[in-house]
Amino acid sequence: MCGGKGTRLESDHEKPLFPIEGVSMVDRVSRALEGSRVETVYAAVSPNAPATRRHLEKRAIDGRDELSVLETPGEGYVADLLDVLERPAIEPPILTVAADLPLLEAPAVDRVLRAHGGRNASRTVCVPVALKRRLGVSVETTLEPTDHLAPTGVNVVGTTDESMIDVSYDPRLAVNVNRRTDANTAAKHLQRGGDPCA
Repeated sequence: MCGGKGTRLESDHEKPLFPIEGVSMVDRVSRALEGSRVETVYAAVSPNAPATRRHLEKRAIDGRDELSVLETPGEGYVADLLDVLERPAIEPPILTVAADLPLLEAPAVDRVLRAHGGRNASRTVCVPVALKRRLGVSVETTLEPTDHLAPTGVNVVGTTDESMIDVSYDPRLAVNVNRRTDANTAAKHLQRGGDPCA
């Protein structure tokens, strides 16, 4: 999911194209997905991110990425996801990943897929708010009715209405970049070798 404007980043870059240590967030997430067990990668862009669409289409044409670009209305994460799910070529279960996870790596993606294990239920991957605070990143949303879990932007959309919550303590899933301070924190972790706990 890479259709956001990124206004909170206060940057000339669209959010997915915001560079962390010289590499755009969408390219970092794309590499993690391509190195994982995920079979097909779709990039859901929107009118809010035309440069992101051009960037991803060029990467696909140049053979640098094996992904297909899908245009969504740009009416928000949930509305855009529902738009993607209405397409006949896309059948659940599907893994959804936000483009603002620059520390994401293939092993973390594979761990989510193993936990899902082909079950029918949907899964929302969350991290403890305390982990995000310890890492020094913003907490934009919490999962109700509790306020101690934050969604990561990684989910599995299943084939039934049943939904589960997976709690992860993996710092690579806890660093969502929504603000400049988050970007700075992600860059510091990458400079230390990518281990947010180092």
